[in-house]
Amino acid sequence: MRRVTLLTYPEAAKQAILDEMRSDPRVFVMGEDVQAAQYADALPEFGSERIRSTPICETGFFGAGIGAALTGMRPVIEGGFSTFLYSAMDQIANQAAKSRYMFGGQASVPVVVRLYVAYASASAAHHSDRPWGLFAQVPGLKIIVPSSPYEAKGLLISAMHDGNPVLCFDDSTLFDLREEVPADEYSIPIGAASIKRSGSDLTIVALAAAVRHSLDAAKTLEDQGISAEVVDLRSVVPLDRALVRDSVTKTGRLLVVDPAPGMCSVASEVAAYVAEDVFSSLKAPIIRLVAPNVPVPFSPALERLMYPTAENIVAAAKKLCG
Repeated sequence: MRRVTLLTYPEAAKQAILDEMRSDPRVFVMGEDVQAAQYADALPEFGSERIRSTPICETGFFGAGIGAALTGMRPVIEGGFSTFLYSAMDQIANQAAKSRYMFGGQASVPVVVRLYVAYASASAAHHSDRPWGLFAQVPGLKIIVPSSPYEAKGLLISAMHDGNPVLCFDDSTLFDLREEVPADEYSIPIGAASIKRSGSDLTIVALAAAVRHSLDAAKTLEDQGISAEVVDLRSVVPLDRALVRDSVTKTGRLLVVDPAPGMCSVASEVAAYVAEDVFSSLKAPIIRLVAPNVPVPFSPALERLMYPTAENIVAAAKKLCG
């Protein structure tokens, strides 16, 4: 009988990491205040060598983690807000991403970097970016964006087993979500999207919290006679083009929902791929539902207008279906 536990998103992610630390002595955690904050209860079990609090210097501790990975360790860097990646851009984009290629495969960088995206929370412009599309333009990185506690645990386990640097963007609007998660180890392959709901009239491709909004929208659309298929990308790099292609070939319509800005975005990449490879199957123009290309305002009333919701997904789908 399969054992399951009811976990929130952060609990499921933490369970994945602690389980890997128990099974692989090379895995350790590092980041600002990790000993006093999210891993305080695990400190007696693992000690300060494997749960390392760092100075407030992203360039320094991201670089230390990358160096540890190059020597054979498997660090998990708790990076905090996703915008803190910008402070360590050279370490991520020039060192972690390129080392395996530049050393002809003789060196691996098995590091996992966890960042949380805190949009829709009045965190203001310095803390509210959703930069998975920006880092998707850096060859050598893998990028995962879980949409639920189940996805978070399974994708993180795969990330910690991978030999490449993996960025994991945790959508903070999902942190209160609670669902049944297998207590035993399981994994979700990086690069494999998932059909969360089957449909025949249009394909909705989404990621992060937009998956939940798309599922809610699909229920409303069903009551109005429209059958929507919801695809959870799960992974930005690599991108599961085959599943997207097969779904759009079946439905003939594509709506891409991405909480990030639309300029050079994941939504743009999905739309471009479908336009290039599945054009003959399309019955209507592709629609992208994305955030505007502006800095995030502090005002909660203004910020709420920026992101895809179930209501505007329904409106876009009805437009797409005529």
